Amino acid sequence: MAADIRRATTADLDGIVACSSALFAEDAGTRDPALNVNWPRERGPSWFAAALEDPGRLVMVAEDDGRVVGHLTGALTGPTSMRPVTVATLGSIYVRPTYRGRGIGSGLVAEFRAWAGGHGAQYAGVTAYASNEAAVRFYRRHGFAMRSVVLEATI
Repeated sequence: MAADIRRATTADLDGIVACSSALFAEDAGTRDPALNVNWPRERGPSWFAAALEDPGRLVMVAEDDGRVVGHLTGALTGPTSMRPVTVATLGSIYVRPTYRGRGIGSGLVAEFRAWAGGHGAQYAGVTAYASNEAAVRFYRRHGFAMRSVVLEATI
């Protein structure tokens, strides 16, 4: 692996926002016409800063030579009366294209799962666009299986 994986700090915010912007442009921006592709630049700094302060959320970075080359976000929910277990949701993950294939994404997911388990989560979930076959394969390699499908229609 060519990067160090660690918990993010406020000093990483610019790099996280840059990675999130790249993720939106590369993935959601090409697959979801209802998505605001400017969200990372417009709202990301305050959203990620709040996540860093929230013990129920996780922000990790992959860093190489002082540069953020990837990130992962996660959050805990539950238990609730309807679903009486704690669930960890992997919100986003991104590794810059030149760093892919080096195990960085796998390292980020491993840290996420360790964090989730350490906080009592019994399940982990992630959402991926159905047309993003590479992401679906990646998540399946890491133990995620399809449990539900979200269908949308244009009104």
